[in-house]
Amino acid sequence: MPTRDGAAYEIQAKRASIRLVCSALGISSSGYRYQSKRSTENAEIADWLLYLTDTHRTWGFGLCYVYLRNVQGFRWNHKRVYRIYRELALNLRIKPKKRLVRETPQPLAVPERINAV
Repeated sequence: MPTRDGAAYEIQAKRASIRLVCSALGISSSGYRYQSKRSTENAEIADWLLYLTDTHRTWGFGLCYVYLRNVQGFRWNHKRVYRIYRELALNLRIKPKKRLVRETPQPLAVPERINAV
């Protein structure tokens, strides 16, 4: 699979045009020129998530997201925030349900005569 780095190497080494190299490698020229603008926002989301999970240890993703959305007023997409939450491995352990301890049942009383309850 051709990558952007491979295309950049070919452009530098061969002194070929971007259009020629991209068509030879089978990638689009707009894909070659693309630069993500979200990295600073992703770092800010990661900082907030780390802060919230340190201060509130029992908060899972749902409470963290609701806090960021409603209290802090950030309008980040929940899928994006959850992707970063998983990348940071902040998932809480799912605790098993506690079983109720039941007493052994008492034997039923035997009626003393017919039709007696």
